[in-house]
Amino acid sequence: MIPADVFDEHRGRLKAVAYRVLGRVGDVEDVVQDAWLRWSTVDPATVDDPEAYLVRVTTRLAIDRLRSAQARREQYVGPWLPEPMLTSPDVAERVALADSVSTAMLLVLESLSPLERAVFVLREAFGYSHAEIASFVGRSEVSVRQTAARARAHVEEHRVRYDTDLATRTEVTQRFLAACAGGDLRRLVEVLAPGVELVSDGGGLAPAPRKVIAGLELVAGALLTFAGRLPEAPSIAVEELNGGPAIVVYSAGTPAVAVFLHLVDGLVHSIHLVSNPEKLSGIPPLPSAT
Repeated sequence: MIPADVFDEHRGRLKAVAYRVLGRVGDVEDVVQDAWLRWSTVDPATVDDPEAYLVRVTTRLAIDRLRSAQARREQYVGPWLPEPMLTSPDVAERVALADSVSTAMLLVLESLSPLERAVFVLREAFGYSHAEIASFVGRSEVSVRQTAARARAHVEEHRVRYDTDLATRTEVTQRFLAACAGGDLRRLVEVLAPGVELVSDGGGLAPAPRKVIAGLELVAGALLTFAGRLPEAPSIAVEELNGGPAIVVYSAGTPAVAVFLHLVDGLVHSIHLVSNPEKLSGIPPLPSAT
């Protein structure tokens, strides 16, 4: 077996695990690279289960990196949102995987400890057994079962059950985009829930409200104001991000803003807007800009 070929066979799984544990595209690349460096020193013939070995290494590296990141978070300016990531339609078709990578779920996972988050992701998103996870994280199976139960209970308490139907999500996203682009307050209000919230992440590097905006009128007003301040000659598209449709605003072909809509009963319940330029590396630039 050629080490590089074996690693490449599992690279997609490793990136998927790392992203769900970290919620940061740049950190994912670093973790996967570190996992490769460790794997490159191992004789594959001596490893009975390469996937288990690589997932174990990746998980532990991700947990360590997440612990460091949480300490840095205390200095973050304004609300924090996960970094958007381009996903493929096949992920969106698998509801469990799509939900586990949505910005709404990743935000809920931020309230777990690094170990709880890793255990939850490995169990709920990827279906590993408690025994397998125990070997990945270096804990007993009994401890992992308790951690998994605690994490699941926490997530169930704090998560909102958003609509998962892709046709509905895409249709509402298109209506939302048309209303904002046309400055049509009436049409915009039609797709917003009364208690809608807008969470904007500019990280202090891009203009963005530093507090959550709540309420139909305030959110609608903020959105139309934002739409009126778009860069000159922007390109706007609906892309497949984080397991579902999202609006991406490009400036000179480079991603400038990503907008995620989370629906309940067909109305927009929560809006996540990411404009921090350091968080948009997971969205490729338009072909003409490369």
